[in-house]
Amino acid sequence: MKLRSRSLAIFAMLLLGMVSFLGCATTQKHESTGQYVDDSIITAKVKAAIIKEATLKTLQINVKTLKAVVLLSGFVDSAQSVTKAGEVAGRIEGVVSVKNSLVVKNASDPQVNARPALLVFPHLSDAQEGV
Repeated sequence: MKLRSRSLAIFAMLLLGMVSFLGCATTQKHESTGQYVDDSIITAKVKAAIIKEATLKTLQINVKTLKAVVLLSGFVDSAQSVTKAGEVAGRIEGVVSVKNSLVVKNASDPQVNARPALLVFPHLSDAQEGV
């Protein structure tokens, strides 16, 4: 009986260890705890930089980060603001690329929103881009 309970306890500990290990693994749609914290820091830094930028601080810009890729969404008042927000986000340490989905509100020219959807920053090394 002792052997059976000991075997059961060992099995339970191994199972718990495997579940704990797999719980921290990252997948394409989920982040590890460390990556989540890193992304949260990047998001906070991008938001702070946007607020510090005089031409952007009053605009409705939402920032999200997943695996060091920053997504900008919301509304701005000009095409220059779209470009400026992407540049500001791209200067933040740790940002691999910026997906700029900002929309110019009340734009009469349909070409005003024509822009690259994904900006990759050449100042990063190949090792950083593979993150």
